Amino acid sequence: MFLDLYSFGFRRSGIPSDGSGHGGGFVFDCRCLPNPGKFEEYQALTGLDTSVQEWLEAKEETAMFLNHVKGTLELSVKRYIARDFERLMVSCGCTGGQHRSVYVAEKLRKHFAGYPGLSIQLTHTEQSFWPTSSQPQEH
Repeated sequence: MFLDLYSFGFRRSGIPSDGSGHGGGFVFDCRCLPNPGKFEEYQALTGLDTSVQEWLEAKEETAMFLNHVKGTLELSVKRYIARDFERLMVSCGCTGGQHRSVYVAEKLRKHFAGYPGLSIQLTHTEQSFWPTSSQPQEH
C-alpha cells in the first residue's frame, strides 16, 4: 500500500487534492502547535532544520500531538493493508507550510518507514517558497 504524505500551508496552496479518486484522506492541522516562524531566528529555516526540530520537541504539546496522530494512523494503516486498499492520503498543514507541517510530515515518514507492506511518498507542497538553504535532502 502507498502512504501519500503531504505538508502544506493553509495560506498558500491549501489542502492538497487527492489525485487517486478516493476523495481524500486525513488532514491534520498542525497550527495547534507553537509556531517557530514567529521568531526571527527560525524564519529562514524549515521543519527540516535541526534547530527548528529541537525547538518544537522542547514543547510538551508537540509530543502529545504526534502521539495522537501516530495512533490514529497506525490503526488506519493496519486496516487499509488488511483490506487490500491501495493508498492512504495524509496531509499535514500549518500556516505557511514551512515549519510545523514539515516537521510533522517528516516525523510520520520516519515513524512508518520500514512498515511491512507500506511504501511512502512525501511531498512538501510549499517547498518552492522555502529559503534555498533549507531544501530537503534525498532520503
